[in-house]
Amino acid sequence: RFFLSNENRAPTLFTPGEPGQERVLHLELKTTAHAGLVGFPNAGKSSLLRAISRAKPAVAAYPFTTLNPHVGVVHYQDYEQVAVADIPGLIKGAHQNRGLGMAFLRHIERCHFLLYVVDLSVSQPWIQLQDLKYELEQYKKGLSERPCVVIGNKIDLAQSRINLPLLKEQIDIRVIALSALTGDNLEELLLHLRELYDAYVKTEQSRGQSPVKW
Repeated sequence: RFFLSNENRAPTLFTPGEPGQERVLHLELKTTAHAGLVGFPNAGKSSLLRAISRAKPAVAAYPFTTLNPHVGVVHYQDYEQVAVADIPGLIKGAHQNRGLGMAFLRHIERCHFLLYVVDLSVSQPWIQLQDLKYELEQYKKGLSERPCVVIGNKIDLAQSRINLPLLKEQIDIRVIALSALTGDNLEELLLHLRELYDAYVKTEQSRGQSPVKW
């Protein structure tokens, strides 16, 4: 076909080919998003993503409903868009690949800031945060030190309202108490999410790099 022309409609001329290349490639997919929802199974991450975006991850009353990351986009009035990834639930020992932990943790690497989702209705909810940060740090040093906020979910439950002040006493990170189910206090999360995004954009620009846009 290389010798085909208007004058030579059926070329018979050819050049010998050369041996081709053959290789086996191992490709690893890592979801890219501005923010990552990190938490234990049944903390309400998928419900929260459905509440703040148009994403429709599966929601059910049993653990490990989410087996693959889902990305939802939060839209703001000035047309900025913030991508939020629902990372499948982690368990203790995730950095040792328990509960497919390595497959889930790798997606957090591409998130620029983290939203730790804890279940306020359980006893000592601050233990969840400690365990989550430990798993992230064991997987990759410095991963747990990225900009973050703690989301205390299920504030619509009576026990959660009792645990909230106890959680705030135990940690020095900002806590946003809300209910993904009823929509209580989602506005505070959306406002702070934008603050985290703006800080990320400013940091990238100060480094002479282009921030990820959606």
